[in-house]
Amino acid sequence: MSFQRQLDWPSKTGSFAVRRSAMQTAICLLFIVWSNQEITAQISPHSEASGQGHQTTSQKPAGSLADNRLAWPAAADVKRVLLMQDYNTRIVLWGTTTLGLAAGITGTFLLLRKRSLLGDVVGHASLPGVAIAFLIMELREPQSGKWLPGLLIGASISGIAGMVSTVIIRSCTRIKEDAALAITLGAFYGLGIVLFTIIQKLPTGSQAGLGNFIYGNTATITQSEVDLIWRVAIVAIVAAGLLFKEFGLLCFDEQFASSQGWPVVLLDLILMGLVVAVCVIGLRSVGLLLVVALLIIPAASARFWTEKLSHMTFCAAVIGVVSCYVGAVSSALFSRLAAGAVIVLTGSVMFCASLCFGTRRGVLLRWYTRRRLNQRIATQQLLLAIFETVETALLPNPQQALTDVTVTLEDLLPKRSWTAKQLRRSLHEAQKAQYLASHPGRGHRLTAQGGRAAHRAARNHRLWELYLLQHADVAPGHVDRDADRIEQILDPEIISGLESALFKKYPQMAAS
Repeated sequence: MSFQRQLDWPSKTGSFAVRRSAMQTAICLLFIVWSNQEITAQISPHSEASGQGHQTTSQKPAGSLADNRLAWPAAADVKRVLLMQDYNTRIVLWGTTTLGLAAGITGTFLLLRKRSLLGDVVGHASLPGVAIAFLIMELREPQSGKWLPGLLIGASISGIAGMVSTVIIRSCTRIKEDAALAITLGAFYGLGIVLFTIIQKLPTGSQAGLGNFIYGNTATITQSEVDLIWRVAIVAIVAAGLLFKEFGLLCFDEQFASSQGWPVVLLDLILMGLVVAVCVIGLRSVGLLLVVALLIIPAASARFWTEKLSHMTFCAAVIGVVSCYVGAVSSALFSRLAAGAVIVLTGSVMFCASLCFGTRRGVLLRWYTRRRLNQRIATQQLLLAIFETVETALLPNPQQALTDVTVTLEDLLPKRSWTAKQLRRSLHEAQKAQYLASHPGRGHRLTAQGGRAAHRAARNHRLWELYLLQHADVAPGHVDRDADRIEQILDPEIISGLESALFKKYPQMAAS
């Protein structure tokens, strides 16, 4: 069957419908362009009449793309922001960097606990708590619904309720954890949106500013709000520091911690409480939609740089602080940029850099390490194949015999399941390592260094082969051809016995 027949080509009716839809789209686009031109033509005379001294290029329709351009700050503005000369800049930087520090430390344990999505659930579940707290405060005393401590208390209670709901759904039903998280997130977030819709219809709802809890608004943070943020953040940091060892044990081996008598349930509740606290104080800065990113991205970025928990926690804290600092400074320099979004984008850039250049799990490092390992294995296999090729010519001085025999590409190809291209690459690497000397037109010979390396590779491989066959009861077809220094694995007594068996089977190797 041809390729064209396999495709499900549209019928004539379907193609006509596609063309008609395309024509309608084109007509709509032309109408939009014409409408914009008409609006521009109507606005321009009024602008010229009202502002005679203004330039024509500045008279653009409201809402056009030109109005959304970033205005680059002057050098004096950059200096003023970096030196924190403005009072509002100092407040925002102090609050956001403290939040980034607490989020980085707490997020480390949340990531290692494999509960990354729980932060997202807590953030979304806190939305109805904010709305209910606002309604309760408005019912008790009008115009008091914007009191931040009350809103954060409501968010905390609602976040804890969402977390408990997830645990109940997972424990009392057969629903898996990811589905339980999705159910809780959707239900609480939907309830929050319904309550926010009701609040917007109240007389004081339009001035409540509750939308900042969804998207975040760092620029409007006040001194009292910053004081509350850094107090909660300091409590979370101190608690994580005091329980650092216990949290580490809980993250890596919960069953061992329980067997040793540690209160695993209490430690888990404390950790989840810290997560709820950080999520709640982060609502005002980055919003509930992005607060989970502030928890997870610094910890995930730090994981690429270290294998030690203390170093990972410190690195995550630094990444969180830097992300929040860059986001707050960018928002101060460019008024059109939202600080919360820039904070998350900065963390994402640092995550991408860690993903590529991390010294422990980075992509480039792993690629380079795997490439070096493959080259080393290929060189070992090449030396072993050369040794097997010239083995029959071994004399009482095996190294001299190895260096006297010339091998060609045709001699080595049947020895392994490699292609001619792979074999040529391995020969080139062996020449760079000074294991081989090339003789044009005749082939390749082992150097003195290459002879010793080939003999050592053959010895290690055959000793390992004998060990697997005699002691490990492994089938001959399952014996791997790759072998490193066997002295690092087996006891000297076992190696001595294996060498005796090796020399009986290969007498020519005993002379070395």
